[in-house]
Parts: sequence; structure tokens; C-alpha cells
Amino acid sequence: MVFLVMSVLMRSPLFMHPFRLRVAGVPVAGLLVMASAGAYGQTAISDAGPSRALSIVPRVSISETLTDNVRLSSTGQQSDQITEISPGIRIRSEGARLKGYFDYAINEIVYAQNSSPSRTQNALTTFGTLEAVDNWAYLDFSGSISQQTISAFGAPSTSNSSLNPNQSEVSSYRVSPYVRGRLGDMARYEARYSRAVTQSDSAVGSGVATSDGVVNISGDSAFRNLGWSADASQQTIDYSTGRPTEADRLSLGLSYAITSQLSVSANAGRETNNYTSIDKKDYGTSGVGVNWSPSENTKVSAALDHRSFGDTHSLSFEHRTARTAWKFTDSKDVTATPSQTGIASIGSVYELLYSQFAAIEPNPTARAQLVNAYMQANNISPSANVTSSFLTSTLSLTRRQDLLFALLGVRDTVTFVASRSESSRLDTISSGVDDLSTSSLIRQRGISVNYTHRLTPDYSLGVLVSQQKTSGDSSLQDATLRLLNVNVTGRVGKMTTASVGIRRVSYSGNTAPYEETAVTVNLNVQF
Repeated sequence: MVFLVMSVLMRSPLFMHPFRLRVAGVPVAGLLVMASAGAYGQTAISDAGPSRALSIVPRVSISETLTDNVRLSSTGQQSDQITEISPGIRIRSEGARLKGYFDYAINEIVYAQNSSPSRTQNALTTFGTLEAVDNWAYLDFSGSISQQTISAFGAPSTSNSSLNPNQSEVSSYRVSPYVRGRLGDMARYEARYSRAVTQSDSAVGSGVATSDGVVNISGDSAFRNLGWSADASQQTIDYSTGRPTEADRLSLGLSYAITSQLSVSANAGRETNNYTSIDKKDYGTSGVGVNWSPSENTKVSAALDHRSFGDTHSLSFEHRTARTAWKFTDSKDVTATPSQTGIASIGSVYELLYSQFAAIEPNPTARAQLVNAYMQANNISPSANVTSSFLTSTLSLTRRQDLLFALLGVRDTVTFVASRSESSRLDTISSGVDDLSTSSLIRQRGISVNYTHRLTPDYSLGVLVSQQKTSGDSSLQDATLRLLNVNVTGRVGKMTTASVGIRRVSYSGNTAPYEETAVTVNLNVQF
């Protein structure tokens, strides 16, 4: 497991000493010239082959927070001074065999007024692919550790250092070995096994393990532009506080390329599962799909499937211009636990900019450095989630819609994120207890606008405004979280950045309303 090897590397003497490595050049053009100002300490190692590159960036961050409500309480508010020390490391590999991303930090939190003993938190994002056998055997891996909200109806936190009983550290890991190749000149095949495990330090929704096995065979027919596929899969989902569920699926599909930019598909099959029954039952399935790419800058895809429990769908739209990037997704499907699939990514805003910069820098390693530099220089959060996840202990049916927009100006950058989700319990037989035990439907809506202005080549002003609304069956479950954050970020050394900010939080809910004002100072050094 590659990410475990990387964890060992973190504890080696290399992590404790500054690196002295050759800086890889990053071509920057046009409006993105300002991104180079944020490329603090971006280091790279390259071997003889241009297809292999390793970027290693150790760092340490020190933060001081002065808050007037450390416990997020509506009565008896308690002020405190919070010190956080966070060493970390980011590793990116674009080698011939290994393509991966690893970012880990450990956060030591100390409270000056003895509000709580010092705490330690972990933050991990890692994912990648290892090619074990040339053009045949591969291993996908991913993992994440983050602080997540336990109950959607409880008070959420905008800072991980707040003392909030409604917050839990959740870890998710996934490994997926697979093989793929050709069966003569007639067909292609892929056989994959996946194992994902999620654990939290909370009793509610404390763990879920998922095992998947999938075999796919696809090929071309004797008719021009017509393709076919056959899929067989088996899945087991086991909750530590619920019950295990199983599903077996067999599907046959056809696809047809109407033009080089437009294709359609259809499938039909059988599914056996116990999602809504004690014993497994057999059902028929069917679906249709369409993919349209009118240009390199625009992509549209849509799919509709009829399942045993109703219809599921997925819709994706992406478009970019010279200075804007747009993305919209709409999906409805079964989820083991919202936001806890064990599949990690850097963040939706990062992925939006990574796609946007493809025209400027096609090389993946150099583009990643360019995006990181741009986000640092403009003080943009890569993830920018506007709705907090919550822990569940049974299968859920979730519909989620996300709209992302980025406007990249010469001195001004605007990112906009809007999200809406509806979750309901699919497995009503399970005895697992969670929010969906008390509400048949949980709705979450969120919006976030981040505006950044470059004051000088080294300093930027950022303003973040966000709102999240949560509702359930009862009006007593309705709640609204509002956040205003203003900060100034700048370079104070060749490899050092500093920021000063103030945030105002207002949470109106019947269970635990609160307000908080805090001032933060942060110093970040990359080596």
C-alpha cells in the first residue's frame, strides 16, 4: 500500500531537514503570470526519463486564534487563545510506473485558557495509480483523514480548533487492484476488485466496509460505429452498527457513435439485492446514456438508469473560456455514507482550475505546480465545500447538485460554489441509528463566494461569504450557518507566507445556536 510507504517516509530524517533540490521550470503565460509569485518552495526531482517526475514540498504552519466562543455555545461564551502547530508534507509523482498525490499534516492544538487539554488532529489526502505489470496489472489507491460533522442537525464548525462535540475525525481508505487488456482483436476486458474502509472516532456511524468485484468486456461489432459491452459485478456493504447488504448485477449494453462528438448508449440486465428486504430479491434493470463533446472546451454527459428502488441518474456539464471555467453536476444514486466513499481528491475547485490550465500547461507535473502556485498566490481553498457531510449507519439514496464557477482576472479572482443535496434512508430494515432515523429526508443547500484581489505582486486581499441551510421533516430541525471571513495573505520571505484574518460566524438552529468572532494569524514555511 503506497500511502503507507509514504507515511514512513514522513518520519524519516529527510522530513526533518530542508531539501536542496533543483526547481522545475513552470511555463506561465498571459493572465497567469501572477501565479509564479505564489510558487514558494516548489521543488522537483527528475530522473533520466522525461515521463518521471517527483515533487516534494515539506512545510510547517503555525497559527494563533483569538476567539470569543471556543465552545460554540449560546450561553456562557468562553474566550480563548488557540495555538496550532502543523508540520506536513506534499508529494506528487508523475512517474512512468507511479502517478500519485500524497498530502499529510499533523495538527497539535493547545488552548491557553485550559478550555481543553491539547489535542492532535490528522489531515490526509492521497490517491494514485501504480502500474505493477506493463500495460496489464494496476493498483489504484486513495485515502483521506478529515474532521467531519456527526449530525446534520447539530452545530457545525467552521474551524477544526473549536471545541465541538458534533465533530469527529473520519478516516477512509481504498485499494483497488485490477487487470485490463485485449481478447484478440475483438474485445477489451477489465477485472477489478475494490476494498474501502471508513472509520470515525464517533459512536454514531462508526464504520463501514465495502467490497466490490467488477468484470467488464467491451468491443466493436461488425457494424460501423456500433459497440457492445457486458458487465458483471458483486458488492457487499457492511456497517459496524447496522447490517450487511449485498448486490449482484449483470448488464449488457450497446453504444453508437452518431458523430465523432456525439454518442448514445443503452443497457439492460438483472440485479439481485437486499437493499429493502431481508433476503435478496431479483429485479430487472435498464438504462440509457449520451455523451456530447462539441469542442475541446465543452463536454456534456448524461445517464438514466432504472433500478429496483427507482430511477438513478447522472448529468455533467463542463465549459471553459480563456478566463472562466464552469462545471455543473447532478446525480442521484445509492451511497454507503455521504462523503465517505474512501475515494479522495484534492478538491472540486482545484480540479476545476486544473482543467482550466490544460491549455497553458499540458504536462501534469508542471500544471499541478502551476495550479498550487496560483491558489497560494490568490488565497483560494482547493476544496471549498459549502455543505458539511454527516455520518450515517445505513444505505442512503442521495441526490446532489453542484455548480462551480471560476473567473480568473489579471488582479481579481472569483470562485463560486453552490450545492444542494437530498438524502433519504434506503435500507429501512436496518437497526442503525443516525439522522435519517429521525427524519425521512434531509435537505442541505449551500452557497459560497470567494473574491480575491491582488494588492501587490506579493500580497492579496480575500473575502469569503458562505451560507448553509439544513432542514428535515420537522421545523425544529431547520438551521442556517452563515460565515464571513476577511484576510490578507502575503509573502514575507522566499519560502514563507503569512496571513491575518477575521471571521464572523452565525448559526441559527433550535438545538445549539451560537455566534463567534475570531481573529487568526498564520505563518506557513515551505522548504
